[in-house]
Amino acid sequence: MQHDAHAHHDHSTHTGHEGHAGHTGHEGHADHTAGLEGHQTHQTHEGHQEQHGGHQDQHGAHHAPGKVSWSMAAKATLHCLTGCAIGEILGMVIGTALGWGNTQTMILAIILAFFFGYALTLRGILAAGVDFKTAFKVALAADTLSIAVMEIIDNGIIALWPGAMDAHLDEAFFWIVLAIALAAAFVITTPVNKWMIGRGKGHAVVHQYHH
Repeated sequence: MQHDAHAHHDHSTHTGHEGHAGHTGHEGHADHTAGLEGHQTHQTHEGHQEQHGGHQDQHGAHHAPGKVSWSMAAKATLHCLTGCAIGEILGMVIGTALGWGNTQTMILAIILAFFFGYALTLRGILAAGVDFKTAFKVALAADTLSIAVMEIIDNGIIALWPGAMDAHLDEAFFWIVLAIALAAAFVITTPVNKWMIGRGKGHAVVHQYHH
């Protein structure tokens, strides 16, 4: 009778465990959830990469060669023109005061034009915390061609204008010719600076120290 009772037990009291078999599918559900989380993380990472890449593209477009406005080129030329004008006028004043001839006075004016042209650029670069040696190299690279073109045009007009070389500093004629020569130098040098900046040269070298 005890054996029959044991056989009759038939584990019927465990019928509640039948539901446990139905839960075995949750393993796949957990894996699927983990997969979704990983996919979302991957998408988020890709989104950040796209945003970062877009920022780089915009940054690159801003500094890309050839993307140079006439306004930027004009500002660079005006910067050089200011130094050249100061140097030339000072050289002419000194040469006249010392009684030098036209050739000596013009040479001094050209030298001082380069000096003050470089000096203005140096001041801005040194203010950015760059050492003098590096700043001097940057100034040479940025201004040499620009100042050279400007001086050729400027002094060429003065030398070829009848009577301009013999005019005195107290005569209006001298200042009128000088103003015309500087204006012509500005107009002709601006496209040169635009071309140089568009290729990462000239004042494009200076711009990186102002950001």
